Amino acid sequence: MLQEMAPFSYNHTNTQGMWYVLIGIPGLEDSHPWISIPICSMFVLAVIGNSFLIFLIVTERSLHEPMYFFLSMLASADVLLSTATAPKMLAIFWFQSMDISFGSCVSQMFFIHFIFATESAILLAMAFDRYVAICHPLRYTTILTSSATGKIGIAAVVRSFMICLPFIFLVYRLRYCGRNIIPHSYCEHMGIARLACDSIKVNIIYGLTVALLSTGLDIVFIIMSYTMILCTVFQIPSWAARFKALNTCASHICVILMFYAPAFFSFFAHRFGGKTIPHHIHILVANLYVVVPPMLNPIIYGVKTKQFQDRVMSLFSPISTCC
Repeated sequence: MLQEMAPFSYNHTNTQGMWYVLIGIPGLEDSHPWISIPICSMFVLAVIGNSFLIFLIVTERSLHEPMYFFLSMLASADVLLSTATAPKMLAIFWFQSMDISFGSCVSQMFFIHFIFATESAILLAMAFDRYVAICHPLRYTTILTSSATGKIGIAAVVRSFMICLPFIFLVYRLRYCGRNIIPHSYCEHMGIARLACDSIKVNIIYGLTVALLSTGLDIVFIIMSYTMILCTVFQIPSWAARFKALNTCASHICVILMFYAPAFFSFFAHRFGGKTIPHHIHILVANLYVVVPPMLNPIIYGVKTKQFQDRVMSLFSPISTCC
């Protein structure tokens, strides 16, 4: 199939009739059916788990707090990230449905980058929430009012939209002249740009600038927040009180590590480990990245948050009583 489609020749300027071929995980084509099993399972669990988390937050009045509002946004972003990537991924693995139009590819690219930037901003908002709760507990309700929380959520979405929108124009401005095979399971900015005949220096510079000035700054501010949190916590004389304060941050720290660690791996592997790390490892990590954190996030918060446990017990206790 790839050999038949690879020689396709396209008009240099007409992108409407262009089709790409997503080959899945290069080098592991024979293992696609086996790889699809855990990915499909994690995708289903991610959608169900995050949807249930959103349901709990919406229906339980005691969870109508800034921390859980941001958590519901994170869960929504996780559902969108999984559904934007996993169905096409599974279609490749199961049915060899590798072709995708240029417009669909660009749309998928935009949503992936937009959701990633939004999740990074939400994690920063959650870090700010924990900073205010621990360092300024008496002012928590006056600082993080409903209005302020809503504005932070809107700002996270608007910022992500504005910095990711230029990616669409950057790939549409390029000329394409025949190369149509993307060695990946989904479309992303540089994967599309590398198929162009023009110079992609602007694309590379803008991609790096966005990574440094959005995600990079988010990480810096998150580290600053937790540095101030730790300074405040270690001034508490009681060890029990220290542990209780840190325990409220445990779930968020786990989610941060799961979100940024694979992203850093991919970033540095592409730039410094191109010859030492096999390409299929890069793609496999990228595939797992869009299903593993979304699957684990509701589990982590469910295990670490007593309010969720109590709410789940109250929902299922009538069922167990009837049975």
